[in-house]
Amino acid sequence: MNKSIKASQGGFTLIELIVVIVILGILAATALPKFASLSGEARLASLNAAKGALAATSAMTRGKYLVSPVSPINVEGTSVTMNTASGYPAVTTDTSTAANIALAAGLAKTDYTVYTEGAATTTRPVVAANQFAVVPVSIAGTAAAVNCYVLYNAPTVANTAPTITVGNGTTAVTPANCE
Repeated sequence: MNKSIKASQGGFTLIELIVVIVILGILAATALPKFASLSGEARLASLNAAKGALAATSAMTRGKYLVSPVSPINVEGTSVTMNTASGYPAVTTDTSTAANIALAAGLAKTDYTVYTEGAATTTRPVVAANQFAVVPVSIAGTAAAVNCYVLYNAPTVANTAPTITVGNGTTAVTPANCE
């Protein structure tokens, strides 16, 4: 007995395919704005990490200085000038002192721009004497750099730790500031 079984062909109709494409388009349009704002959050997280790295480097160099009070201190091949009054890294008018502290903290020049003493402009934060600001390279030189940075304030008196803040310490930095 020979029965022939006809294979049935299955597939989607053109209408069904168009409906699926329209639904995917609507989902993509609603999800896209959520992903677009992630760059500000990523920069803010990066700044918090930079703040921690600067604090750790500052504490480590202070410990090395207390053991052997010699300035400068070599950290990972980078020469960090110490403030002999406070025992913490010094920030002087020589821009290399700030850049070296940032390098010792692992903040590479390809990722961060270091700003030393100078007035605020439309593209850089205000930085006073004994301070430096670290700004992500992706926004350095833009209006976002004015509000999205880490500020290192070096101590000038004994037994005082540096103050390291994200932003100026008085106004909270938000992901929107870092867009």
